[in-house]
Amino acid sequence: MIATQELIEKALQLSRADACIVIADETNCLNIRWANNELTSNGFSRSRQLTIISILNSAEGTSTGVVLASGVTCESLETLVRKAEGIARATVPAKDAQPLLTGRTSPNWDEPSPETSVEVLSRFVPAMGGALSRARCEGRLLFGYAEHASRSTYLASSTGLRLRHDQPAGRVEMNAKSCDHYASVWGGTVGTTVADIDVEELELYLTRRLGWARRRLKLPAGRYETLLLPSPVADLMLWLYSSAGARNAHDGGTVFSKYGDGTRIGERISPVSMSLRSDPATPGLQCNPFVVAYASGDTSSIFDNGLPLLSTNWISDGTLSALVQTRLSASLTGLPVTPRIDNLILEGPLGMGHALDEMIANTARGLLVSSLWYIREADPRTLLLTGLTRDGVFLIERGEIVGAVNNFRFNESPVDLLGRISEVGITERTLPREEVKFMGTAMPPLRISDFNMSSVSEAL
Repeated sequence: MIATQELIEKALQLSRADACIVIADETNCLNIRWANNELTSNGFSRSRQLTIISILNSAEGTSTGVVLASGVTCESLETLVRKAEGIARATVPAKDAQPLLTGRTSPNWDEPSPETSVEVLSRFVPAMGGALSRARCEGRLLFGYAEHASRSTYLASSTGLRLRHDQPAGRVEMNAKSCDHYASVWGGTVGTTVADIDVEELELYLTRRLGWARRRLKLPAGRYETLLLPSPVADLMLWLYSSAGARNAHDGGTVFSKYGDGTRIGERISPVSMSLRSDPATPGLQCNPFVVAYASGDTSSIFDNGLPLLSTNWISDGTLSALVQTRLSASLTGLPVTPRIDNLILEGPLGMGHALDEMIANTARGLLVSSLWYIREADPRTLLLTGLTRDGVFLIERGEIVGAVNNFRFNESPVDLLGRISEVGITERTLPREEVKFMGTAMPPLRISDFNMSSVSEAL
């Protein structure tokens, strides 16, 4: 198979457009599954996806054409390049047109893409086998999925960009159930590779919670003091992040729009001096250090491809300090260019976070929520979300877990929640349950004084 770099160079040579950008994503992935305490399947996949962006200039303006394809060969490449040029000729001028970035080359550009091998499972599989054996002996059921993936992203342009980022990632999701399936708990964890993941620690986490679920209680809908674990916090903050486009906020109609005109940047949105930030160089959460835009939209622009990504504080000391910006939106809003970054870290005041066990011990009566599911937006103007709790809602009384309770449907806005936080725990790397493919989150547990459990869910 032709090297990815060669395929990219050939595409650029074939281009007859005024400018051309080529993005290649090469991924190889190992996975393993288990159910009812038995390994059920494993697999390996390899893929390469090519995105060709043709840019044409005319008296009317600059137009673009984008073609995305998998399984591209040297023989099929010219057809794709011509198709992108044809789309550009038939498209109205782009409103986000900007000068393309010029020559910058990653030091590892010419190196082969890293390959995933079964060796990455050499520690995980025996550890998982031990967990399954213990589950069989101790009368519980384990279900789950583990994956190790290696993704290389290449970005090249006719203006001289040759950028590349390699992103290895491992994740494990595990569900533990009682033999009658009546009690169920979920846990997920992530690392640079599955070899980084401590299976026994995840097993103990689930076993402890399954023990809490031996006693089942029913509670009505209502507002409860609630401890949200890092995973549901991550899901809620990712919804906030995905809605934090500066252009839409400036135009009005989003939760970050200022009443009357402009955005809420500079407004205090949390009484707690907390921060929400992204930084591609964060140890353990490293991610792509340059913009990769496959298409233009409200929060992305193909003309920004290759723009360096720097540490960005979205919320500083409880105050909204930045929204996601392209070069175009920044010129309209008068704010700095702050593109989206593929990690997200929520932190409380330095040195003030409590461990989860301390937070539980300091709870007179409340709920502990392990994960959220099926989250949907109900109102974009307030970012009101609705969704379900799943696999582990527990009642705390006088500082102790007294049993598992029924699931609920909730109605909450993550922005509104930031204004009602009464305690922030210790930030740790976590895996969101619903946005599971976004593996670059670090979140603390949060105490919310009056989380709105709007109705009871009959789901187990």
